[in-house]
Amino acid sequence: MVSSHHLQQQSFFLIQDFGQARTLNSRCDFSQNLQKRGCDDPFIENPRSGSSLLRSKPLSSKGSGVTQYDVIQIYPQKISLSLRPGDQTSFEVQVRPVEDYPVDLYYLMDLSLSMKDDLDTIRNLGTKLAEEMRKLTSNFRLGFGSFVDKNISPFSYTAPKYQDNPCNGYKLFPNCVPTFGFRHLLSLTDKVDRFNEEVQKQLVSRNRDAPEGGFDAILQAAVCKEKIGWRKEAYHLLVFATDDVPHLALDGKLGGLVHPHDGQCHLNDKNEYSAANMMDYPSLALLGEKLAENNIFLIFAVTKRHYVLYKNLTALIPGTTVEILDQDSKNIIQLIVNAYNNIRSKVELSVWDHPEDLNLAFTATCQDGQPLTGLRKCADLKIGDTVSFNITVDARGCPPKGTRKGFIIRPVGFKDRLEVSVDYRCDCSCTYYTKSNSSRCNSAGTYSCGMCHCEPGYLGARCECEEGEVDHQHLSACREAEGKQVCSGRGECSCNQCLCYESEFGKIYGTFCECDDFSCARHKGILCSGHGECHCGECKCHAGYIGDNCNCSTETASCASDDGKICSGRGSCVCGRCQCTEPGAFGDTCEKCPTCPDACGTKRECIECRLFNTGRLADNQTCQRMCKDEIITVETLKTDDSNTVQCVYKTENDCVMKFTYSEHANGQSVLTALKEPECAVAPNAMTVLLAVVGSILLMGIVLLAIWKLVITIHDRREFARFQSARSRARYEMASNPVYKQSIPSHPMETDFHMHSIKSCNGGVH
Repeated sequence: MVSSHHLQQQSFFLIQDFGQARTLNSRCDFSQNLQKRGCDDPFIENPRSGSSLLRSKPLSSKGSGVTQYDVIQIYPQKISLSLRPGDQTSFEVQVRPVEDYPVDLYYLMDLSLSMKDDLDTIRNLGTKLAEEMRKLTSNFRLGFGSFVDKNISPFSYTAPKYQDNPCNGYKLFPNCVPTFGFRHLLSLTDKVDRFNEEVQKQLVSRNRDAPEGGFDAILQAAVCKEKIGWRKEAYHLLVFATDDVPHLALDGKLGGLVHPHDGQCHLNDKNEYSAANMMDYPSLALLGEKLAENNIFLIFAVTKRHYVLYKNLTALIPGTTVEILDQDSKNIIQLIVNAYNNIRSKVELSVWDHPEDLNLAFTATCQDGQPLTGLRKCADLKIGDTVSFNITVDARGCPPKGTRKGFIIRPVGFKDRLEVSVDYRCDCSCTYYTKSNSSRCNSAGTYSCGMCHCEPGYLGARCECEEGEVDHQHLSACREAEGKQVCSGRGECSCNQCLCYESEFGKIYGTFCECDDFSCARHKGILCSGHGECHCGECKCHAGYIGDNCNCSTETASCASDDGKICSGRGSCVCGRCQCTEPGAFGDTCEKCPTCPDACGTKRECIECRLFNTGRLADNQTCQRMCKDEIITVETLKTDDSNTVQCVYKTENDCVMKFTYSEHANGQSVLTALKEPECAVAPNAMTVLLAVVGSILLMGIVLLAIWKLVITIHDRREFARFQSARSRARYEMASNPVYKQSIPSHPMETDFHMHSIKSCNGGVH
C-alpha cells in the first residue's frame, strides 16, 4: 500500500508545472477559476476556518446547595479556533443565570457630615436587608466599609485645630471623627448582627470640598479580595451610597499628588487605606478594569440631583447600575433589591485579551427567539432563562509562524468564562516540499508550491532575469491593456514584469502596479475609518463594520432601548444610531413619541408601577430601570395645553385614571397624573331595592289611573248617548202627527185607560 505521504508527493509533482510561466500569481485563485484552467479539484488546497470543543460541561439550573462550587452558567467553557485569514468561522455561546446563586454584598457608605441622617437610618439595615435578600438567595453575606476623602489640603481641613475634630467650630454639629480616605470595617459575613453592631459604632466626619473620595474606596474594596472576603462562587455586589459627586483622576494634583494610582491594594493592619495621601484618585478606565477583573457589580445609590452624573458614568464602567437614594436612605433596602433584580435580569458578554488582528461580531438571541445582529446583551430575563450568542471571528493577517493566540469571553459580573485558543492556517501542505536554490528557479530562488521566490537581485517567474535588464520588445507584457501606461506609470518593466515604485503613502502592488493600499475612501481623514483594510482601491471592512469607508458599525447595542427592543420598535439601527421611522418619534433610541398610537399604553405601565406598584413592570422588577420620566401628581388635571397628549385608561377596579404626557425642550419626558383614579360611588343595595319596588308600585298606580280614566270617559260617552236617545224619544211621542190619543166613550173606560197609561209609564226604565 502506498502511504498518504507518497500520494501527496506524487500529486505535488504532477501539478507542479500548472500555470502560466510568467504570471507569478496564476496558481493562486478562486477554485472555480483554477478548475477552468485545468486544475482538478483533488489538487486544489483550500484551507477553511473551523472550531472544535475542548470543554463543554452542561449548564446548571441551581446555584446553592452541595453543588454550588460546580455551578456552570456558560456553555461551552473552552474551544479552539483554526483561522484562515479572510475566512470567517462562527461558534455559539449559551448563558443561563441560575436561581438561588450565592450573593456577597459589600455596603460602602459616605460618612461625610451631610450623610449623618443616612447613618441613623441604616442602624438596623443588616437584619432587614438579610430578610429581603434571603427571599432571593439562601446564601447571603454582608460587609461594610466607609469613606470620606484624602486628609490633605484642599480636600480636607488640615489646620492643627481640626486634626482631631474637623467639625471644631461648626455650630450645627460641633463634634466628629478625623477625616479618613477609606476604612474597611466588616469583612463579608453571614452574621448580619455584626453589621448592625459595626454601623452603630460609626460617627460621621467632615471634609472641605463638595466632591468625595469614593473612587479610592471603590477600588480598594474591589482589589483587596482577601480582606474584603469576596468568594469566587458568588455574585459580588458593591453598593456605593453617597449624596455628592466623586473626585476623579487628576484632581489629586490640586493637593500635589502627581503619581497615578497603581491599582493595587493598600490596606494596612488597621484596615485603612494607607496610600490615600500618596497617589492620585483612580481613573474611570482603571476602576472599570478592576471591577470587571474581580467580577463586581457596582451599584451607585445616589440622591436625585446627582442621578444624571452617575448615570453617565455607568456608560463608561461596564456592569454598573444607578439607583435614586432618598435623602435619609430610607429606601435603601428596596433600592438594593431592585438593583439586584435588575442585574440578574441582564446578560452582557465582555471580551478579554482581544488580539488586535482578530475581528469579532456578535448576534444575540434573547428570550423572544429573534436574532439581533450586533448585540451582545439581553435584558428583561427571568432567572433560569437561557440566552445564546452567535460569535463570528475572522483573522486579518498571519502572525509569525507557530504563533498561537487566545482570548476570553465572559458575561459581565460572572465568574464563568469561555476560553478561546486560536491558531492560524497560513500555510498549505505543499510548503512541506519547499526547496531552496532550486534548479527550477535557476538556482537563484526558493521553489515552493509551484512558484519561485527569488533571491534579491533576481526577477521573473523562474528567477531568470537580473534587476536592470529591460527587454523593450516585450514591454507590452507590462501593460494592462493596449494604450495603457507601462506598469500603470507607477513602476518599471524588467524581465517582462513590473517592478513597482515605493511610495511614502503606502504599498504599490499588482501585476501592472495597478493597486495600492492607500487610495481608498476615508472618513474624517482616516483610511477606511480605521475599521478596514485598503485593497486595490477598495475598503475591506473588518467584522462588525460595513460601508464604502467602513464607518458604519453593525453593532446595535447603542440602539437597544430599556425594554430590549431595537429603537423602541419605532425605527431601524443604521451605523450604530437609530433612525426613527415612526412619525413623531425621537430620542437616542426613538423612545420619545407623544403622538405615537402606543404612547399612552407605554406610559400607562410607568404610571401603574411608579404610583401604585401594579402592572406588568412591577411584577418584573423593572420599573426603576424602564421608567425614568418625571411624574407629577395633581388633584385636578389640566387638559387645555395643546403641547400635551391626554391619556385615559380603565383600572382593575373599573375606575378611570387620567394623565397627560409631554416633552420639555430639554428632552425630559414629563407625566402629570391624578393622585387617585376617578371612581363612581357604588349605590346602596337597600336603596336599589326600594327604588325597584317603588317603581313597580308607581307603574301599577299609573296603569290603574289610566284604566280608570279610560273607563270613566267611556261611561260618560255612553251616558251622554243614552240621554240623547231619551230626549229624542219624548219628542217623538209629543209631536208625532200620526199618533192620536183615544177618547173613551164611558167614564170607566177613561179611568181604565188612564190606569193603563200609568202602568205603562211606571214600567219604563
